[in-house]
Amino acid sequence: MTSTDIDDRFRPFSDLMRAEGLPDVAIRTFGHHYAELVAGETGQIPEGDILPVGSVPDADSLPADLAEAGRAALPRTVVIKLNGGLGTSMGLAKAKSLLPVRQDRSFLEIIARACAHQSVPLLLMNSFATRAESLAALAPFWPTGVAGSLPPDFLQHKVPKIACADLSPVRYPANPALTWCPPGHGDLYPSLVSSGLLAQLLEAGYDYAFVSNADNLGAVVDETILGHVAVGDIPFLMEVADRTAADRKGGHLALGADGQLLLRESAQCPAADMDAFGDIERHRFFNTNNLWLCLSALRAQLDAGGGILTLPLIVNVKTVDPRDPGSTPVYQLETAMGAAIAAIPGSAALRVDRSRFSPVKSTGDLLAVRSDAYLLTADHRVIVNPDRTRGPLSVALDPAHYQRIDQLDERFPHGPPSLIDCDALDLQGDIHFGRNVSVTGKVRLAAPPGQTQIIRDDEKILGT
Repeated sequence: MTSTDIDDRFRPFSDLMRAEGLPDVAIRTFGHHYAELVAGETGQIPEGDILPVGSVPDADSLPADLAEAGRAALPRTVVIKLNGGLGTSMGLAKAKSLLPVRQDRSFLEIIARACAHQSVPLLLMNSFATRAESLAALAPFWPTGVAGSLPPDFLQHKVPKIACADLSPVRYPANPALTWCPPGHGDLYPSLVSSGLLAQLLEAGYDYAFVSNADNLGAVVDETILGHVAVGDIPFLMEVADRTAADRKGGHLALGADGQLLLRESAQCPAADMDAFGDIERHRFFNTNNLWLCLSALRAQLDAGGGILTLPLIVNVKTVDPRDPGSTPVYQLETAMGAAIAAIPGSAALRVDRSRFSPVKSTGDLLAVRSDAYLLTADHRVIVNPDRTRGPLSVALDPAHYQRIDQLDERFPHGPPSLIDCDALDLQGDIHFGRNVSVTGKVRLAAPPGQTQIIRDDEKILGT
C-alpha cells in the first residue's frame, strides 16, 4: 500500500481530529500509529526477540554525595503527575486523585504539599474529565504548588477508536463520545509539545522533570536519584523494582536484540509467551512508572523525529461501548510513556526500594494504604511503616461487596483494621468490621452467602 493510499484512508480520522480542535502533533502522531496498524503491526514483542535483564544499578548503592548534586538541581526540576483518570472502577465520577487517602487528605493534596515542601513546581497532565475539579482542589496551594509563570496543568489528547472490520472511524450514534479514547500515557510527550509547555520549561531554565502516576504516593523527588541523573547526564531514567507474584501483569524491563533496554507491557506479549512474561525469576524488574526526563534531551529527540517520539504501538481490542460486549469491536491505539526507554539513546534504569511504589488501583489497595501498614511522613510521603517486618501487603476484596468506595466505607465505618502484621487479607462476602480490629498473617474470611458477618470491636484475627 502506497503512502497516498494510507493518506486517503487516514483522511477521515484527521478531519475528525481537526474538527475536535486537536493539534497537528497529535494528529501526526496518531497518523503514524494508524499507518503501522494498516501495515499489519500488532505491537507484539515475542519472547524470542528479547533477553532478560540480569541486574541494574541500585539506588541504595549510589554515592551519598549525589544528594548534594540533586539539591543543586532542584531549582531546575519540575514534577509532572499523570492525573487523567477517573475513579470509575471504584464507583467515582471524579478524578481518583481527589479521593481521601490519609488523614482526610486526598492524593492531590498530599502531592501538592510534598512539592511545596521541596519547593518544586507541580504540573498535572489532566484529561478533559479531570481538569476543572483538580485545578479547584489545587488552588489553595497556589502559588506554592506551582512556580512563577508556569501553568498548573496541560491536557492529554484524545484519539478516535478504529472499527476492526474496515479500519475506519467507528460510528456510535447512541453516544458519540464513546467513539473517542485516551491514547495512553505515552501521550505525555506530544502533549508537552502541543501545549507549548516543553518550550516554556526550557526557556524558564528547567532541566529535569520527574514524572509519575498521581495514585502512587511513594513517588516523590529523591535528591540522590536526581543527582544521579544530573551528574551522569542521563537523558531518561526509569525506576524499576523487584517483581513479586503481585506484579506478574505489570510491564517488565527487557533487552532488545541490539542491547537497548525496552519495556514490554502485557498487551504486547503474544499469548504463547505469557508464561515467560509472568516468570518473575526470568524477568526480574517491573516499571514503577516513576520516570526522570532531561528536558533538553527530550526536545532534541523530538526535533530529530519531526516532533514525534516513536514509541512501540499497543493495540487493544475493545468494544465501542465498553459496557456492551455486543457493540462494535474497535481497536484502541495506545503507547506507554515508559517505552521511551527504547526510543531515547543513553536511557537507563535504576532499581529502587518498594517504598517508592505504592499505587492505588482498587479499594483493596486503598484499604491497605489507609491502614497502619503505611505512614504519612512529615515531608508528605506515604511510605511503608518502618515497624512492618513483612513483605508486600496483599488485600483482595470481593467486588460484589467492596468494589465501590461507598461499599468500602460502609463495611469499615471506623477505618481499616490494623494490617501492620498482615501478609494477605482476602475478604469474600458481606463482612463488616468494628473498631480496633487487628489482622495478623495470611487471612481469608468468607461470609455465608446472603448473610452479613460482623467482626466485633477489638477482635484479633490470626491467620497462617
